[in-house]
Amino acid sequence: MWRRRTGRTLASMLTDHDIRLLQSSFDLERPIAETAGVLFYERIFTMAPATRALFDDDLPRQAARTMAAVGTVVDGLPDLDRVTTFLVRLGARHVRYGVQPEHFDVVGAALLWTLEQGLGDGFTDEVRSAWSSAWRIITETMLVGMEQERAALV
Repeated sequence: MWRRRTGRTLASMLTDHDIRLLQSSFDLERPIAETAGVLFYERIFTMAPATRALFDDDLPRQAARTMAAVGTVVDGLPDLDRVTTFLVRLGARHVRYGVQPEHFDVVGAALLWTLEQGLGDGFTDEVRSAWSSAWRIITETMLVGMEQERAALV
């Protein structure tokens, strides 16, 4: 499914080393996931204030769900078929929330910023590069789900 859209496989975009970097860096974020999740959303709302209207007032709950979803993806990277299925379904759900494709750039920048805040000096250029690659995969795969959902609604 993802391959049809991009002509690439997920495995061709992330090396085993990238996966290890993603997993080890996210493991360092897990103990502060609640705080990191709230910082993440605050950063999104600072960068794109209009996005605040897409969310209810229970930001800690939303932040926890988002960090759990990131964890699901990171933990599942060794099984790319499972991750792809999860992300396509997640993308489909985001259509109902009013998310637009252009929101992914803001969210990706906020994610990188949040990881940098949490990891400090551990957010090396190599870690940033791995997360940037992962975000491209997440975005492209969720967009497949969004397109499928929009087509089904027509």
